[in-house]
Amino acid sequence: MKKYIALLLVLVMALSFAACGADKPTETPVVTPDTPAQSETPAETPAEGETVKVMTYAEYIAAPMDSQVVVECYVQGHQSWWDNKITVYAQDEDGAYFLYELACSEEDAAKLTPGTGIRVTGYKGEWAGEVEIMDATFEFIDGSFVATPVDATAWLGTDELIAHQNELVSFTGMTVEGIEYKNGEPGDDIYVTLGYGGASYSFCVEVYLTGPETDVYTTVGTLAVGDVVDVQGFLYWYEGPNAHITSIAKVG
Repeated sequence: MKKYIALLLVLVMALSFAACGADKPTETPVVTPDTPAQSETPAETPAEGETVKVMTYAEYIAAPMDSQVVVECYVQGHQSWWDNKITVYAQDEDGAYFLYELACSEEDAAKLTPGTGIRVTGYKGEWAGEVEIMDATFEFIDGSFVATPVDATAWLGTDELIAHQNELVSFTGMTVEGIEYKNGEPGDDIYVTLGYGGASYSFCVEVYLTGPETDVYTTVGTLAVGDVVDVQGFLYWYEGPNAHITSIAKVG
């Protein structure tokens, strides 16, 4: 009888532990502005001999979110390669593309110099207003194109600005209103607030694009509130314009 009761108690405890495990919530990945959400479906690779329909920039803009897209564009810059992925700023004569964590070998990453042509197959996505291509693969194509920065100063505060999202742009006569290091000290991103026409705008020195040893990173660290600067960068978007600065110069 004692053995029977002991066995019964062991069985009851085992069932209790199983019930607790079933109640454990599923963990949800934390998504930050630096890590955009991604589609879980990889881009399909066309079968051998299959004709690929390459989109114009207008067709890409008109394509619905989460749909597969194929574009031909030219590298203008890129962030650091890691884990067989690379984030690329690309453009053609009609517009620009942000290629988030493009599948890429380290060998091919070294070939992604400004002007290099690539055909990209991936999925159109959006994160906090930033339209991008995710879960993508690429192949090299012939041709070259290096964009000239377009002066976007007059578009600040207008609906026209977002039409140039991800393009290489410039802003002139901006006043420094604030400089803040992510995590409070040099070595990570720098958040820069610049004023123009009575309004304030957010910019970023993206450390994976322009690291701590670059001229732009060092120059931003020497600026003070009230300095007037001219800026160039890629017109990234995060809840509004948040250009990734590639060069900055104090004027006046």
